[in-house]
Amino acid sequence: MTVQTEEVASASQKEVNLESLGEEHINLVFALGSENFGVDVNIVREIVRVPPFITRVPNAPNYIQGVINLRGTIVPVFDMQLKIDMPSTPLTEEARIVVLSVNDVMFGMIVNSVREVRTIYESQLEASSRLSSAMDKRYVMWVAKPADGRLILLLDISSLFDLDQILIEDISRG
Repeated sequence: MTVQTEEVASASQKEVNLESLGEEHINLVFALGSENFGVDVNIVREIVRVPPFITRVPNAPNYIQGVINLRGTIVPVFDMQLKIDMPSTPLTEEARIVVLSVNDVMFGMIVNSVREVRTIYESQLEASSRLSSAMDKRYVMWVAKPADGRLILLLDISSLFDLDQILIEDISRG
């Protein structure tokens, strides 16, 4: 077998291996405390540094840090650790606001750090119902188990922030 033929055979073997892994899901992976979480990269609009000042909103739930002005757009900002009942930790230089857009609702989540954009395959996913964590399982769609041994909790953003309710409130105000 020639070198070129071996390369072609190797490439086609890799394609077969990838196909056996199932459908691809591309996620933004970020840290909250010592845990890894992920969201579908398609809803991520941008990642920004946490500004020195976030405008508080009177009578807002404790997990709502306030609002920021992002190039002329007012964006509500949520503390993800408080939202999912984790103890809140002080912000570091690595902390970021991940700005998401779901059903034309734009909002930001404060995370401890952004780790990576990662492809997760269908075969690496396990149902969240098998979690034994105290965190509300309805907020986690899947637990990803990539080959490197880490666990990544893939969040259901619509459930987490009850976006249907937010949309109804916005419509009734408008």
